[in-house]
Amino acid sequence: MIPIINRKLPVGLQSFTIMREDRYVYVDKTALVFKLILGRVYFLSRPRRFGKSLLVSTLKSYFLGEKELFRGLYIERAEEELAAQEGRPAWEVYPVLDISFGGKSYETRENLLEVLDRHLSRLERQYQVETKFTSPSERFYHLITECYARTGKRVVVLVDEYDKPLLSAIDNPELHESFRVLLAGFYEVVKDCDYAIRFALLTGVTKFSKVTIFSGLNNLMDISLQSDFSAICGITQHELEQYFSVEIDQLAQNLGRSREETLVQLKEKYDGYRFSDGSENVYNPFSLVNAFYEKKLKNYWFTSGTASSLIKLLKGAHYFIPQLDGNLELTESQLDTYRAVVSNPIPILLQAGYLTIKDYDSELQTYRLGFPNSEVRIAFMENLLPTFIDDAECEEGLSIPQFRNDILKGDVDAFMKRMRSVLSAIPYSQSPISDVRWREENYQNVVYTIFILLGLRTESEAHCATGRVDCTLYTPEYVYLFEFKLWSAGTAQEALEQLKARDYASRHRTSHRKIVLVGTSFDEQKRTIGEWVVERE
Repeated sequence: MIPIINRKLPVGLQSFTIMREDRYVYVDKTALVFKLILGRVYFLSRPRRFGKSLLVSTLKSYFLGEKELFRGLYIERAEEELAAQEGRPAWEVYPVLDISFGGKSYETRENLLEVLDRHLSRLERQYQVETKFTSPSERFYHLITECYARTGKRVVVLVDEYDKPLLSAIDNPELHESFRVLLAGFYEVVKDCDYAIRFALLTGVTKFSKVTIFSGLNNLMDISLQSDFSAICGITQHELEQYFSVEIDQLAQNLGRSREETLVQLKEKYDGYRFSDGSENVYNPFSLVNAFYEKKLKNYWFTSGTASSLIKLLKGAHYFIPQLDGNLELTESQLDTYRAVVSNPIPILLQAGYLTIKDYDSELQTYRLGFPNSEVRIAFMENLLPTFIDDAECEEGLSIPQFRNDILKGDVDAFMKRMRSVLSAIPYSQSPISDVRWREENYQNVVYTIFILLGLRTESEAHCATGRVDCTLYTPEYVYLFEFKLWSAGTAQEALEQLKARDYASRHRTSHRKIVLVGTSFDEQKRTIGEWVVERE
């Protein structure tokens, strides 16, 4: 029996001061913070609820010289040693100008101006700087230069969630452009005041390309994909087991599993984020802490916000969904850009945390992307499926537990009849008669999405020596090989013959699983599955 130890878990907590003063569990990231403060002007992109605000709060406490908060942490000794080497007092106090765009909705330009005014007024009062200008950029410039002139200390600028207004207006091009122009001028002040800046960090979810928002900030170092800082937010495997050993045991007890089994489940559910080609994976801290607090394995991060805008972009791009599950490749330049346009939703899906780096090919200099873990994969598919089908027309067909029960029992006919009901709910507007390939992929998107929601291992277009299988589904007892064809391109029997002729089953014959081949055709008039043929080995 694991003894109950009441430890304070920082659920939703973003304040370094409160975390340290009130003795919450704190994962010591100050070795990376110390490495960061040796430089000057940075940008960091990380998914929401990934620890960016806590990092900003930690930096604020450091530059305000709040030594007591860092007692016992890595940076305590490192700061003393560095100060001695540089011949200066340790824990110097700097003017810190901190601005956060979080916790506010941005429906109009006035909303953004109000937030800027609130922060600038607070900082002007704090540092006793008279307000002489009306525009946010002029006030910001005056504030920085006056703080430097009065204190003789260069200024620290910390901007958290810099892109929140821009993301809020992603579906409104006119408002988005208005926000972009206003913020571009505001952030450019950091470059204009370079001589008066000791340190600056801008954090956000997305990295807007330099021509859109950071055109004047050419001194900004982007550390989002640098391996040295890949673990500055998130929790590594070592940190998980070092700082949350008690919580792991308590969760295991609540789940009725061993510690080792629980660690495997935590890894599958919340690990998998990777922010550079050579770095280790990190866990989603928000989900991990909530799982320990509730002692349950649930989809915490995905349900804490909405991906509706991003899913809308994805659907509008007519994207082949199975590619997102570890089959998507981008070059470094593609990975490094962001444009909020329907034709290319992938970079923002990566930066927002719905995709992550799975592998890197150094020879081709390409990144392979995919869902980071099962929490994101399943929750994303749950939110994606309603964009393809009409729930009202689908009625009782869309029952994931029944789908799963059919496939686990090997009842292919029941499974396919249920699938036929779901596919018939795809609106006609999504199946343009002029684009055969797109129509076939649209059906495959729905089928693949349902397969993922079954919680079973699924492969799309898996490579073998003789070609690619449209879809492979694994259960403890069976391995199903599916081949799909539109009626205009072939019959169900022809789809089955293709499976057999190319011997797609060969790589599975050494497995203990029974092999089931399923050839399927789509009725283009009724816009659903027309027929299917099954053969078992």
